[in-house]
Amino acid sequence: MNMYDIIYKKREGHALSKEEIEFFIKGYTDGNIPDYQASALLMAIFFKKLNKNETIELTRAMMNTGDVVDLSAIQGIKVDKHSTGGVGDKTTLIAGSLAASCGVPVAKMSGRGLGFTGGTIDKMESIPGLKTTLKPEEFISLVNNVGLSVIGQTAEIAAADKKLYALRDVTATVDDISLITSSIMSKKLASGSDAIVLDVKFGNGAFMESFEDACRLGELMVGIGKAEGKNTVALITDMNQPLGYAVGNSLEVIEVIETLKGKGPEDITDLSLTLAAYMIFLGQKAVSPEEGFKKAKQALDDGSALNKLAEFIEGQGGDPEVINRYALFPQPACISKIYSQEDGFIGSIEAKIIGLASQHSGAGRATKDDNIDLSAGILLNKKVGETIQAGELLATVYGNDHRRVDKAALEAARAFHVQSSKPQVTNLVKKVIQ
Repeated sequence: MNMYDIIYKKREGHALSKEEIEFFIKGYTDGNIPDYQASALLMAIFFKKLNKNETIELTRAMMNTGDVVDLSAIQGIKVDKHSTGGVGDKTTLIAGSLAASCGVPVAKMSGRGLGFTGGTIDKMESIPGLKTTLKPEEFISLVNNVGLSVIGQTAEIAAADKKLYALRDVTATVDDISLITSSIMSKKLASGSDAIVLDVKFGNGAFMESFEDACRLGELMVGIGKAEGKNTVALITDMNQPLGYAVGNSLEVIEVIETLKGKGPEDITDLSLTLAAYMIFLGQKAVSPEEGFKKAKQALDDGSALNKLAEFIEGQGGDPEVINRYALFPQPACISKIYSQEDGFIGSIEAKIIGLASQHSGAGRATKDDNIDLSAGILLNKKVGETIQAGELLATVYGNDHRRVDKAALEAARAFHVQSSKPQVTNLVKKVIQ
């Protein structure tokens, strides 16, 4: 078996065998297959596609290049939640707190942000003292005692993915459904949970721009999860404008807290409740998603989810006083405000532009080695469908470098589009695949 034959076979549109896929993944991970041959195969896959069986075998091969976490010491049905990435998406901390407060153990490994999408771990690190790296026994103990722990993904999880993704990123092969699926699901399956809730986003602020592509991605991921014995559900959700009002790190954590206090934006509140509903259902703490939603809403209304967030923060070494004292978060030195130039209604807000502007303000990374400003980001003052008058505030940009902040404000201003008639605003959740 050799790479030339495997590349040629896929270039001609034929299905690869389990053995050929394993040969490629193991060889590339071990450094025995050079980048130029791996790039050629990735491009052949991009154009000729993988079928479902090939995608399953690719996911399994990638999963087996690293540790498969054993969470059997955690009591109950462990439920993971994953988003395919978006702008202002802080649902992990909200839905996780809601589900955990309803008795569902949530043991989650998350990543950092890159480009216009934020990372949960970066957001968490804006909480003073909070640790995102724990020993395995600490992680398990925290989930058993608190019900919720979120830590950074280790290099030992699906080791092939990190190396392959870096190559895909520079060879224009990122946005292939099979390659995206294997990247996400190899890590989710290796993370040890019993069930998985997927938030698959589409729109101008998502990797999948069309609803149809997002559905295909969701169906493939659900199929692979079930093939590996994991109860898996995918929600197809709209990411054509930022989620909530806050985009950035500390700004988003403050919005998480406000949401769990019952004062959050309607969109982030409803989506988090829906995600939590399916987590509670898959965790067998509700007989249906509808009952799961009622339980999540009760946990929000009675404050138990907010208390769970405080327990989680304290359990990971953070200062739970941030719940009441937002001044404890990193504070920006520079502020730039964006005002409307016309009257009307907010017709659209291009999420990707806001995400990139937030990144450029200092809140995100262009490369994985960039440092980020935990105080930086953008706070929207308006959402799609709301009225606006000339001279009224649209958004505020924060950071610690005035040149970056001012440039980000000019960029973010281009994301807002004002029109004379009120646009129709629809629900974020468009479809559930299970």
